[in-house]
Amino acid sequence: MTHAAGSPAAHRAGVVFAVIAAFGFSFKAILVKLAYPYGVDAVTLLALRMAFALPVFLWVGFTASRNAPALSWRDWLVVAALGALGYYGASILDFLGLKYISAGLERLILFTYPTLTLLFGVVLHGRAISRREGLALALCYAGIAAAFAHDLQFSGDTAAVWVGGGFVFASSVSYALYLSGSAGMIAKLGAARFTALAMLVSTAVIGGHFLATQPLAALAQPWQVYALGAAMGMFCTVLPVFAQSAAIRRIGSGPAALVGMVGPLLTIAFAWMLLDEAFSTAQMIGVALVVGGVATVSRR
Repeated sequence: MTHAAGSPAAHRAGVVFAVIAAFGFSFKAILVKLAYPYGVDAVTLLALRMAFALPVFLWVGFTASRNAPALSWRDWLVVAALGALGYYGASILDFLGLKYISAGLERLILFTYPTLTLLFGVVLHGRAISRREGLALALCYAGIAAAFAHDLQFSGDTAAVWVGGGFVFASSVSYALYLSGSAGMIAKLGAARFTALAMLVSTAVIGGHFLATQPLAALAQPWQVYALGAAMGMFCTVLPVFAQSAAIRRIGSGPAALVGMVGPLLTIAFAWMLLDEAFSTAQMIGVALVVGGVATVSRR
């Protein structure tokens, strides 16, 4: 059952979709960290992730486009640019960053993108930031700053933290630009069609990157890497990207990004349980502030 855009039911559904997206995206960092000890490089791992997701995006793209109007050349250019920017640029930079920093810290740095998304919305679309969104941002980023400062202070290699953090922040910028530009295309093409087409573009670019930089022998990996790649493709790519697009359609890119800030809580908890990463008092305080910010923006 669908709900009218702007209605309370649509808002609630949008929040739920945003949380589902945050769950999938958050667990991706855990799977990447679990795969690296097997010796796989970032480009190969990303190519495997997208290869497992490809059949779903082909099917959705074909189904959604079958009876839909053809895209203009300008539409194709926008889809291609957003696909390359959002799910190629953001993904490869994030995977590279995860070679240097913990999963928990990666998620905290990556979640600078809501502020960037809101800023790009102001600059590109003239969108005003509401008082509630401003309060939510203050709570969320106070929490992120507390946890980040602790991780940086107690890291055994601060240079690696800054290098990895730089890659992940660049990923955040790339993803924020994607979110800022995607709302209009989602409204025009529909969430499923736009997302499938953007992901197909991203898969093609990632495949080209792999062929240009890696030998085909790099695809010979232990079965554990294939299993982790398949999990990343289905549960950390297909599920969250469609959920994120559905959330943007119902509540807008800024609020969807803010609700998704529950991601650091999920990643830190997963990293503590599965990767034995420390769960400090500073992180607990940070998580509490982030959850408070999410609660603030989720109320209508």
